[in-house]
Amino acid sequence: MTNHSLPILATVALMVDLPDENLTRGQLGTVVEHLQSDDELADLVEFDDENGETYAVVAVRPEHLLFLHRQQRLARAKLACA
Repeated sequence: MTNHSLPILATVALMVDLPDENLTRGQLGTVVEHLQSDDELADLVEFDDENGETYAVVAVRPEHLLFLHRQQRLARAKLACA
C-alpha cells in the first residue's frame, strides 16, 4: 500500500506548467488514482472543462499539486501546526 496524502476524488490545482500535456499552472483537476513505480509516487489527475468533458488524464507528482478544500477546520488545524 502506498502512502499518498491526497484522497481519491480530491480537487487539486497544478502548481507547475506541464507544457508537454498542454496544461498550465492553476488548472483544476481531480485525483482519480494513486500510482507508484519503485520509489516514485504520482497521482493520476483528470482535467475536465466546464461541461464535464475530460480533456486530459495525467500522472502528476504529488508535490506539483495543491489540495483545494472548503473545510474551515482543516485550515485552522494547519495554522495551529505552523
